[in-house]
Amino acid sequence: MTNTVRKNIKIGAHVSVVEKHNQRSGKLTEGYVSRILTNSARHPWGIKVMLTSGKVGRVAKILLPKSKE
Repeated sequence: MTNTVRKNIKIGAHVSVVEKHNQRSGKLTEGYVSRILTNSARHPWGIKVMLTSGKVGRVAKILLPKSKE
């Protein structure tokens, strides 16, 4: 899984995260990474990040950048 390895996540990456209060439902929040909060190289539940919106969650998916068309 690429979302569990820290080196695969870059600042500015477009990602979907699961916020703590949405863990049971699995609801995803989309955004861009402003900070990587997990210090370890790997984490079994996903790397914790802060989005540019200020929301914090664990990366569920790394999304492709949106095209400008």
